[in-house]
Amino acid sequence: MYKPKTEKDIRCPLEYGLNIFGGKWKTRIICVLHAYDQLRYGQLRAEMVDITDAVLAATLKELTNSGLIERIQFNEIPPHVEYRLTEKGKSVVPILQSICVWSGQIMKTDEQNSMRHCEKCDYKGL
Repeated sequence: MYKPKTEKDIRCPLEYGLNIFGGKWKTRIICVLHAYDQLRYGQLRAEMVDITDAVLAATLKELTNSGLIERIQFNEIPPHVEYRLTEKGKSVVPILQSICVWSGQIMKTDEQNSMRHCEKCDYKGL
């Protein structure tokens, strides 16, 4: 996993939060897990678009390390792993839904862009 040469200088809670759940794929993974409760890796991969296996695996590891998702390993034959949101991860969902509402309102004023219903975060075009 990539490690920066120096530690990030986080100076406020917003930076801390964005460091934990910000980024291109983290929010999408959180929304998908919220929609389905618990998914196997292959099911989660099928829900994601244009993400490589390496990036998905690394992002899942980051979300697990930050305590937003839980990796559940089943000792069965064949063995399998499932992912689900932790309570900490579930607490991020209303924040992401608020961002969706705000973005939808802003995009309504921009005639160049249109937004369709988002089924993963429950955005209804309010």
